[in-house]
Amino acid sequence: MSYYKMSVIDNKTANVAFDGTIGDDWWDTSAKSAAMFRDELKELGDVETINVSINSPGGSVFDGISIYNMLKNHKATINVSVEGLAASIASVIAMAGDTLTMNTGSMLMIHNPWTFTQGNANELRDTADLLDKLGGNAIDIYSKRTGIDDATIQSIMDAETWLTADEAVDQGWADSINEQPAVAASIDKSIVKTWQNMPDKFTAEVEAEEIVPEETPINKYDEAFRKGLQDRIADIEFNQKEIKKYGNTI
Repeated sequence: MSYYKMSVIDNKTANVAFDGTIGDDWWDTSAKSAAMFRDELKELGDVETINVSINSPGGSVFDGISIYNMLKNHKATINVSVEGLAASIASVIAMAGDTLTMNTGSMLMIHNPWTFTQGNANELRDTADLLDKLGGNAIDIYSKRTGIDDATIQSIMDAETWLTADEAVDQGWADSINEQPAVAASIDKSIVKTWQNMPDKFTAEVEAEEIVPEETPINKYDEAFRKGLQDRIADIEFNQKEIKKYGNTI
């Protein structure tokens, strides 16, 4: 099931809804899904208005940046509405709106990009440098939309900041509040584990919801990729435990 849906309302208006994790998988950097988004966006034709709704915990940075640019550069007026949650890279996509509306009870979450990695010291430094560049790209996008200076946005990202609808409007991230209740947030548990300051309302939803994955065919390549990622994570966790156990002796 795709994380977005497009529909043409009439020859002047189209809707795009983001619901769930952005990208094929949240670790995917192939931009395959962004290419599909581009093709479907072209199929909308010469619409004058695109209404974008977002309810997403984030996902693939590269897919999200591509989607942001495609919406930002589209000739149609882009009206973004945060239905429940626009977190991480989903908050960047929200910045593409010519207008940005928060539903009552919805939230924006802004933080520094992160990833899993493994390797020698040089490889780890390269990964850290890449994350700094991705963070810098996000700062540029946030700053252009809000008018907030780079240093302030960096501090907001460092703190993993959750903005209520009122705060988002007051601080210039959004333009207005729609007096409609926010829909339930669509939160991937694997992403939630990386968050530090998640509000109680979302914590309760994650604990209460039992997520049952859809049964979809998985080819051998995908299976091997997922297994390899799990093994890498296990290695990282083991190494961290060994470091704590033996200190500087290893």
